[in-house]
Amino acid sequence: MDTLNNRSSVSEFILLGLSSSREIQILFFAIFFLVYVAIVVGNLLIVISVIFDNHLHSPMYFLLANLSFFDLCLSSVATPKVIADFLRKRKTISMRGCMTQMFFMHFFGGGEMSLLIAMAIDRYVAICKPLHYQTIMNHRVLIVLLLVSWTTGLIHTTSQMVFTIGLPFCGPNVVDSIFCDLPLVIKLACTETYILELLVIADSGLLSLVCFILLLTSYIIMLVTIWQHSSSASSKAVSTLSAHITVVTLFFGPAIFIYAFPFNSYSVDKFLSIFYSVITPLLNPIIYTLRNQEMKAAIKRLSSQHILTCRS
Repeated sequence: MDTLNNRSSVSEFILLGLSSSREIQILFFAIFFLVYVAIVVGNLLIVISVIFDNHLHSPMYFLLANLSFFDLCLSSVATPKVIADFLRKRKTISMRGCMTQMFFMHFFGGGEMSLLIAMAIDRYVAICKPLHYQTIMNHRVLIVLLLVSWTTGLIHTTSQMVFTIGLPFCGPNVVDSIFCDLPLVIKLACTETYILELLVIADSGLLSLVCFILLLTSYIIMLVTIWQHSSSASSKAVSTLSAHITVVTLFFGPAIFIYAFPFNSYSVDKFLSIFYSVITPLLNPIIYTLRNQEMKAAIKRLSSQHILTCRS
């Protein structure tokens, strides 16, 4: 960070936000505040339910709880500041704050990509190799999958930020977004960034696209397997898979679009960034709780226990 400050005359970035209208910004403040509260409550509820309910002590729910933790962290990197900025006339973020924001956005984003693949592996084993499920998806394998997710996130963000931090910023400092977005910030550097732009496309864009294709392929294989071996559990398996496919599409769709054309000025990218970092972490707990009878039952049991504890 010190090297960055020495080479740059820019000490902060100005964020344009979503609108210059005071009334609209107040409306956005209310919407984003309610959404963020829902994100925190929904994802924490899933994590707590999985931890304290013995009925949810299975590989699938272990991975789901970690997905909720990633979602909670991903949304918390930028959303609280975004909400506060809606009440400010001049929206700024320090150089260090901007770099930190981008680092953790890609850290948790990259980790979640890997975790979604781990969840697909879990469902593949459960559907295609049900007799060996407990043997294959043992505690050691789950820990390894989780460590791979954290490591992937760290490698993903470090491989990009190690070059971004060293960029000199000595001219424009206006970012047309509500938070620091890597492609937009790179464009402001007062040096040639063509190679770094290619790195971002290869790292974020191709990683998102490849993961998305692999996940869809695995889900197609699982759906074919279900249709070939019809059983009483088929409807439950299809319901679980459809929830996973929905989450994967909502997570990877905006990311692929943003990083497939990362250095073109499309206003739609701003709203896709919001969808990727704010809306998806809200939809994940909704999709998994409303479509999952076991999770709804666990939440009811948790609520009942809490009420009984308060009364006693």
